[in-house]
Amino acid sequence: MSVTIYHNPACGTSRNTLAMIRNAGIEPTVIEYLKTPPDRATLLDLIARTGKPVRALLRDKGSPFDDLGLADPKWTDAELIDFMLEHPILINRPIVVTPLGVRLCRPSERVLDLLTEAQRGAFAKEDGEAVVDAEGRRVQSAP
Repeated sequence: MSVTIYHNPACGTSRNTLAMIRNAGIEPTVIEYLKTPPDRATLLDLIARTGKPVRALLRDKGSPFDDLGLADPKWTDAELIDFMLEHPILINRPIVVTPLGVRLCRPSERVLDLLTEAQRGAFAKEDGEAVVDAEGRRVQSAP
């Protein structure tokens, strides 16, 4: 299975997502998008394929979001994309691409819906939250 992850190694959610992909026995193409940002065409394609609006892929925490006044609804999608290209930290992560679709994997366990390979064993997030049991089955969180 071909998998690509737009990854930030400084982000726990991104690290957890990458670890779940690898726990399925898949070695993905890892694009550290802060070092190698997507071009306009790629970013537009990723956004379109998620089926989400541009603002859904715009990161507000730990980015220049507030300084740039990006909460203001005056900004068009094209302008927001310009900001994302100028400041790649504004691109929310991780974005995962597989033959099953493209998704912003927040929370990280959303990646499980994009993988055809089963988890090969237990998996817990960095904070200790169990996601997959020893048999490779998804753990249901309490309501």
